[in-house]
Amino acid sequence: MNAVYIILILAVLLALCFSIFKKSLKLAFKLLLNTVCGIIALIIVNMLGSYIGVSIGVNLINGLVVGILGLPGVAILLILQWLMII
Repeated sequence: MNAVYIILILAVLLALCFSIFKKSLKLAFKLLLNTVCGIIALIIVNMLGSYIGVSIGVNLINGLVVGILGLPGVAILLILQWLMII
């Protein structure tokens, strides 16, 4: 019976933590989703771009842009490269 009470208390505490940190967890998941989508887009651009002469280097600055902005970040990097700014 003690194990059931412990599990019940842990479940209540976990639910309480999720309700308290709901906004920050939502932001963290959104940032993670943007990062994953951006990295996938960056890989696709580099794979397909080799046929037309377009490539985006993978470095810290580009990683931050793609991680924060996601797919629009990849588009911005492509436009900047097209304008030969980066």
